[in-house]
Amino acid sequence: MLHFLIFGLVVCRRRGGPEYPQLAKDGDIILGGIFSFHSSWQNRELNYTQSPPPLQCTSLNFRAFQYTQAMLFAIEEINNSTSLLPGVSLGYKIYDSCGSIARGVRVALALANGNQETTTEGSGCSRPAQVQAIIGEDTSSPSMATSTVLGPFRIPMISHFATCGCLSDKVKYPSFFRTIPSDHYQSRALAQLVKHFGWTWVGAIRTNDDYGNNGMATFIETAEQLGICLEYSVAFFRTDPEEKLHRVIENIKTSKSKVIVAFLSFVDLDLLVNQFARHNLTGYQWVGSEGWIIDSYIARVEAHHVLNGAIGLSIAKAHVTGLGEFILDVRPLNSAGIDSKSETGQSQRECTGRENLSGLQNVFTDLSLMAIFNNVYKGVLAVAHALHNVWGCGETCGNKSQPDPQTHIKNVRFKTKEGEEVYFNENGDVTAKYDIINWQPKEDGSVEFVTVGLYDASLPADRQLTINNSSLVPVSVCSESCPPGTRKAVQKGKPVCCYDCIQCAEGEISNNTDSVTCDQCHPEFWTNKKRDMCEKKEIEFLSYEEVMGVLLTAVSLLGTCMTSIVAFIFFRYKKTPIVRANNSELSFLLLFSLTLCFLCSLTFIGRPSEWSCMLRHTAFGITFVLCISCVLGKTVVVLMAFRATLPGSNVMKWFGPPQQRLTVVSFTFVQALICTLWLVLAPPFPIKNLTTYKEKIILECDVGSAIGFWAVLGYIGLLSLLCFVLAFLARKLPDNFNETKFITFSMLIFCAVWITFIPAYVSSPGKFTVAVEIFIFAILASSFGLLFCIFAPKCYIILMKPEKNTKKMMMGKMSTKSA
Repeated sequence: MLHFLIFGLVVCRRRGGPEYPQLAKDGDIILGGIFSFHSSWQNRELNYTQSPPPLQCTSLNFRAFQYTQAMLFAIEEINNSTSLLPGVSLGYKIYDSCGSIARGVRVALALANGNQETTTEGSGCSRPAQVQAIIGEDTSSPSMATSTVLGPFRIPMISHFATCGCLSDKVKYPSFFRTIPSDHYQSRALAQLVKHFGWTWVGAIRTNDDYGNNGMATFIETAEQLGICLEYSVAFFRTDPEEKLHRVIENIKTSKSKVIVAFLSFVDLDLLVNQFARHNLTGYQWVGSEGWIIDSYIARVEAHHVLNGAIGLSIAKAHVTGLGEFILDVRPLNSAGIDSKSETGQSQRECTGRENLSGLQNVFTDLSLMAIFNNVYKGVLAVAHALHNVWGCGETCGNKSQPDPQTHIKNVRFKTKEGEEVYFNENGDVTAKYDIINWQPKEDGSVEFVTVGLYDASLPADRQLTINNSSLVPVSVCSESCPPGTRKAVQKGKPVCCYDCIQCAEGEISNNTDSVTCDQCHPEFWTNKKRDMCEKKEIEFLSYEEVMGVLLTAVSLLGTCMTSIVAFIFFRYKKTPIVRANNSELSFLLLFSLTLCFLCSLTFIGRPSEWSCMLRHTAFGITFVLCISCVLGKTVVVLMAFRATLPGSNVMKWFGPPQQRLTVVSFTFVQALICTLWLVLAPPFPIKNLTTYKEKIILECDVGSAIGFWAVLGYIGLLSLLCFVLAFLARKLPDNFNETKFITFSMLIFCAVWITFIPAYVSSPGKFTVAVEIFIFAILASSFGLLFCIFAPKCYIILMKPEKNTKKMMMGKMSTKSA
């Protein structure tokens, strides 16, 4: 507007030509409306030397007519109401923005200022706004520009379809309100929807405006938090050159992802779908925003099959009694004087208002967007309730002063006639609720919009998304899911959704799909073949049930029985010379100790326990020392007896039976003392060997003190070596009186067995079963060696050669040897 002084009066004039509304009606209160009756315009070449020509709008948009009808329906309902603004008539001025931001701003200023020149006294052109509120616009970018212009005028603007989350900024857009949820919620809901179906590798297409760019930015941010990766993200606008759209198509053709998240208006999607059909691009799973997912126009285009199976969010279904019938009644539009010129300026046949539209099938007669129509309806009611409250209306509205509806719209709260509660939060937004819609083709080729779920942002995060049917989608991933038993390893230089599946290492498992790490099994557990479960390790010890345990037990008992038989034979023939000549008392004590040696091997078989671990080592040490002490005593007796036959020798009185018993007891006592100290200071104890074998647990006895263990073995070895040396020295004494050569041979076998056992035992660390078997074998072999070498020859003479078991034979042979 320009103002200049004429005869002391200020004349306010607008710049440029006047802007006349497409629909208008007078009233006490005027509401403005801005809708895109046309969705595009012809590009103009500007030379910047003269005023640009008027905008030539193209592409008639029947949706805007439906929105207009919804606004007129609400105004008519309020004017006929006796409870809401009684006695006040609402009028309207509705403009066509043609989808152009510049034109939207221009008509918004026309609504704020009017077209007529104004003459006022003084120096200003300020005056009350021509409208109290504006319903519109259809999309986000025009709404941002228009709301910015209207802010200083404090004219509230209530949009039914502008969803950009940026419009919630009350610093930038203080006068903006909307009856549709913000994309702040929709973008997050779409990301959760994609995550729900397991799509981690997706593509994204958006309208190149504030609606698409801001909505997609929020989606990408949320998707990354949920582990979803974007292979590409492209943008275009309906007025872009065709080459740009071709580049978008080529980008999609070369991609691997099979899911496309489309943050588009239905106008832009119309262009894209036709390009998909032209290039025969099918088989994609589309995820749609509310801008097109339930738009019947898109569902009826020739190439709509490209979108079959699409799933997305739509505004929750709504019903307004009488609104559907009103929309199909063209008389209000006709009586309002809507322009009958075509886009080419040619006059068309004017409507009479009596046309019947019930038989038509086109966008105008399609009422599938009733939820959006309801948003327009609620926007008008919000303005009416704000005015009703500011004027304190009862049966009538008495004080009709110039209102400030912006302040009161912020606090308005009411219910529609259908029972829906309407209010705005501090950002001018409504509560976000969405239906989840799935495109399901019917047999006749048409599409049915089926509600398969719900998203309610007012619920806790884990209950916001509800899907009734999840068996309707393909797989779209950069890499297949890693099964249990493997972990994900991100491929170098690629997004986190592109990875290799690496099998868990031994001892580690993953029991979930797409595990990032493998978990270590408890030391007593081991992985199964699939590496998806920890199983109890096999416990191993030498038991009586296994074959080796049975064989060793049998051999041990056999040795015990044979020793008992020998003892019985010696007891039966104890009066014979051969038994008496070989020191029968030490022989019986030796047989007793051999019996204990055979039996002590059984303590090494069975599950190790605290008592068995202490018993097996100490019993072995003491019984073997007792055995070797008896053999040593017999060897000394032979030596002493031979020396006693020499003239003048009385050595036997110094090594008689008492001394022999004392020698055995003394040697055995020393071993018992070593064992006692061992058990007191660091006794053997059972342990679970978890390190030697990965897949099994070895139950074994830890010796406790290695010094104690080797002291016991060393003492046995020392006595054995002493016995062997003495027997070797006495090997040439007379045969009939000499058993030292048998002792020598038995000690040779004994020492050979134990010398062989020690390196074999040491070289098998941790192989406890093998080590125990070697230990038992050494005990049995050395015991059998002593039994056979010392007692077998005597039993042979006693049983098979009784004629040699006489004093005469033995004394005679001894005399022969002496000579």
